[in-house]
Amino acid sequence: MARHTVAIIGPQTSITAHVISHVANELQVPLLSFSATDPTLSSLQFPFFVRTAPSDIYQMTAIAELVDFYGWREVIAIYADDDHGRNGIGSLGDKLAERRCKISYKAPISPEANKEEITDVLVQVALAESRIIILHTNAAWGPHVFNVAKYLGMMGTGYVWIATNFLTTLLDSESPIPPDQIDEIQGVLTLRMHTPDSELKRRFFSRWKNLTRGAIADGPLGLNTFGLYAYDTVYMLARALDTFFKQGNRITFSYDSKLSQLRGDSLHLDAVNIFDQGNLLRTSIYGVNMTGVTGHIEYAADGNPMNPSYEIINVIGTGARRIGYWSNHSGLSVDSPEVLYSKPANRSSANQKLLPVIWPGETTQKPRGWVFPNNGRHLRIGVPRRVSFRSFVSQIQGTDMFTGFCIDVFLAAVNLLPYAAPYKFIPFGDGHSNPNNTELVRLITAGVFDAAVGDITITTERTKMVDFTQPYIESGLAVVAPVKKVESNAWAFLRPFTPMMWGVTAIFFLVVGAVVWILEHRLNDDFRGPPKKQVVTILWFSFSTMFFAHRENTVSTLGRFVLLIWLFVVLIINSSYTASLTSILTVQQLSSPIKGIESLVKSKEPIGYLQGSFTRDYLVEEVGIHESRLVPLQKGVEIAKALKDGPWKGGVAAYVDERAFIEFFLSSRCDFTIVGQEFTRNGWGFAFPRDSPLAVDLSTAILELSENGDLQRIHDKWLLKSACLAPGAKLEVDRLDLKSFWGLYLVCGLACLLALLIYLVQMMRQYAKHYSDEIESSSQSSMSARLRTFLTFVNEKEEEVKHRSNRRQLERISSRSSSTVGGSLSSSNIYSNKEYAQSSSTKSADCGYDA
Repeated sequence: MARHTVAIIGPQTSITAHVISHVANELQVPLLSFSATDPTLSSLQFPFFVRTAPSDIYQMTAIAELVDFYGWREVIAIYADDDHGRNGIGSLGDKLAERRCKISYKAPISPEANKEEITDVLVQVALAESRIIILHTNAAWGPHVFNVAKYLGMMGTGYVWIATNFLTTLLDSESPIPPDQIDEIQGVLTLRMHTPDSELKRRFFSRWKNLTRGAIADGPLGLNTFGLYAYDTVYMLARALDTFFKQGNRITFSYDSKLSQLRGDSLHLDAVNIFDQGNLLRTSIYGVNMTGVTGHIEYAADGNPMNPSYEIINVIGTGARRIGYWSNHSGLSVDSPEVLYSKPANRSSANQKLLPVIWPGETTQKPRGWVFPNNGRHLRIGVPRRVSFRSFVSQIQGTDMFTGFCIDVFLAAVNLLPYAAPYKFIPFGDGHSNPNNTELVRLITAGVFDAAVGDITITTERTKMVDFTQPYIESGLAVVAPVKKVESNAWAFLRPFTPMMWGVTAIFFLVVGAVVWILEHRLNDDFRGPPKKQVVTILWFSFSTMFFAHRENTVSTLGRFVLLIWLFVVLIINSSYTASLTSILTVQQLSSPIKGIESLVKSKEPIGYLQGSFTRDYLVEEVGIHESRLVPLQKGVEIAKALKDGPWKGGVAAYVDERAFIEFFLSSRCDFTIVGQEFTRNGWGFAFPRDSPLAVDLSTAILELSENGDLQRIHDKWLLKSACLAPGAKLEVDRLDLKSFWGLYLVCGLACLLALLIYLVQMMRQYAKHYSDEIESSSQSSMSARLRTFLTFVNEKEEEVKHRSNRRQLERISSRSSSTVGGSLSSSNIYSNKEYAQSSSTKSADCGYDA
């Protein structure tokens, strides 16, 4: 550095790079490293640190996506206890957390560890639950870890080893690997920095083999990807310097006053100067755009090389097999990144693909990824100690054993697991009151229990804390209320309809009869006669349509239209009435003032619930019932007594609980029943910590129990009891009210109104046609007189009106004819007189007389 250095290539390790980066920053000298991949070596903290190879942040992202791709959730990290190892594993933990995965156990190993120390660490790893092991170290002592793991039997079936790119560096540099050493890493997955195949790369490898042939006794020296990046780093710096000088820049140095205080130090730091054009050279380096043996070289805005990608390698046989690629563009793929760069990024799960893997133990079946810890500890399963409904779960007196429906389902599911699951039931609760299952679930998150088995309802609040298995029984909230038998009486035929329904129906019978009478009165003799007869006709016709027994024929088009609509309405009403009355008279009816949760919300009466259940919180927070109305109850006898006493004797109006409990409660109690519908849809499940693989396996087992019928057989064993209610008994049928038929009545009413309007228009036109003289003569009369005249016209039979109108027209024609004949005769007489006078004058003149 005292010799006016303008750039540094190296160092090879991240630990040394951390130290040198401080010096490079102070002297403004670009530090280019092709192998210091520590993700904490960022351009923000060290502006003059230039990374020419991908950062380990991308390698850890690839490993996290690999773990997520195979469905594993927990891994164990073995790493070198130095800056490079710790920082790399820290990045891995962050990337796993983004995919809801985690590092369950970290096993740091000193870089100077001997075989005994490595053995101690791996023994602890073998006792852990996870079988997914991430090894992040260097090529120097990474093989020692595999050697010890092979000795401990950790390279067999069930284990998954994922090594970072130190292993491919070893494979590429020391190929061929000795047989005993390659045997220790069979089935291991590892990553290699991807460098696309090109003519430039092939020529370089050929030259490298010729150059190193005979250099060592065992054969040519292998070339790994770090060697390729080192080669490109030199050329990239050369291009940057060429650009730097072409821009007219010069190299100058200046004295650093901060280092003058170190005069006399053995390092001679006082002789080091600052590179004045360091920023310009760094800009030229980041501006390089070239193609090297590693592919296209270009930098992104964050100072990292663009398009980082890795090859995923499976070590098998005497070598390695590539099973796919990972790129920052499209994730996991069997196609090379160069093919995918020309397409839009697609990171959907369906697009993530890899070739089959041969895992440790020479198996192609994907390992489960976890086992029960081999440390002698059993699963601590919390079980609620119930004091009511003990058929679901109860503790056998004097023992730590439990029995019941929930316990039998759990045992049957555990027996279907393809592996042993040691467990121990631990009672939860004091045995005097029903425990709070939400608190039991919370203790799983606190680490007190490893799981919980019992009547645990899957609720939104609880799913935020733990993972549940597939529900093994459906159980929503329902309302139980006292019921009484409804006795039949002489007026039972009125019960199908509500009073409002009866009233509106009667009114429509009269209205339709009146409308048909109006439309038929002028045309049909059946609807004419004295007023008393016409009233009787309207009433008879109206109510006879109920039985389709009307004798009067309708002749007008409008009358037939109205009657057709009305008969359809009558058909629907008759059918509904008959069905409802049949149910009332033939089925035993049970009556309750409570109709469901809606009627409970509107009332102010007390409501019972099972102590310790989530029902109380749901009624208060979701339904909106004040907590002062809620009464906690424990045992079935206590619930029955509170319902029988009712609100007036210190009891409750209704009881709200889960359907499974209610059905068991009602199996031996005939004077209560479920009213209304279930107002929630829940189920019971077994609770486990978040991302527990046992929850997934037990869910599969529960589905298998359901499919083969074992789940139903367990249900019938514990919960199937003969109900005391008669087979035909049912809750009182709701009376039919107007809201069920208002649409029919609306259509009928509109039809009547439309027919009357059309009829009125026709009457006005006929009145204007046949009574034109009366209209002219009555124009000077009063309004009442004109109205009486119009009503008289409407009341007349249409045939009479037409006959009278025709007669008047004939009279008018004959009158006009007589007047015409009289006028003609008068004209003829006058004309004759004139002719006679003229002739007389003529004659007188001829005779000599004065005219």
